[in-house]
Amino acid sequence: MKRAAGFTLLEVLAALVLLALLLVGVYSGLRTATHSVRSGTAAIERVDQVRSAQQFLRRELAQSQVQPIGRTDHGEPIYFLGSAREMRYVAPLPGYLGKLGPQLQRLQLVDDGHGGLRLELSLALLPPDGRPPQPLGEPQVLLDRIVKGSFSYRGVDDQGDPAPWSTAWPDGRRMPQLVRIELQAQGGMAWPQLDVPVRANALLVNLPGMRGR
Repeated sequence: MKRAAGFTLLEVLAALVLLALLLVGVYSGLRTATHSVRSGTAAIERVDQVRSAQQFLRRELAQSQVQPIGRTDHGEPIYFLGSAREMRYVAPLPGYLGKLGPQLQRLQLVDDGHGGLRLELSLALLPPDGRPPQPLGEPQVLLDRIVKGSFSYRGVDDQGDPAPWSTAWPDGRRMPQLVRIELQAQGGMAWPQLDVPVRANALLVNLPGMRGR
């Protein structure tokens, strides 16, 4: 009788090597595709985060209200506080939170503990009886992974003349006319320069240098 035909050990080993190489190629392709999908999803989410933060800030700053958030040493009302990394103002929130009335908003650039910054928003309810503001929950992160950033302000002086941009708002009795937010996000993500006009400024007609203008 003839011996039944079969594969030699060398042929089996060669087939296994080819199969292993094929599986490695398939795995590499799947891994590359998965990484590309994740990178694309992360980029889209980052763009949405930047866009949402800009839209929120533009809306809230534009709706700033002339409502006292403090008093000077002479008892005069303070409507706006601003520095290079923090600003405080009163504005109404949209949706169900807006039903609580105007709220004190505190916008800050804070260290994230990893050599960068994050943009945080804190909210506080202003009681009508003059009591201190009541915080509403924990600060919300509007944008993270920021390399550097700053706030600056522009308004008019006591004579009603336009003042230059400054990273500090010295007179809280007035509202700035423009607020600028400049940020540089990690990864080269673009943050277009954001200049927001403060519409409440037109209401301040009873301050020195502003009467009758």
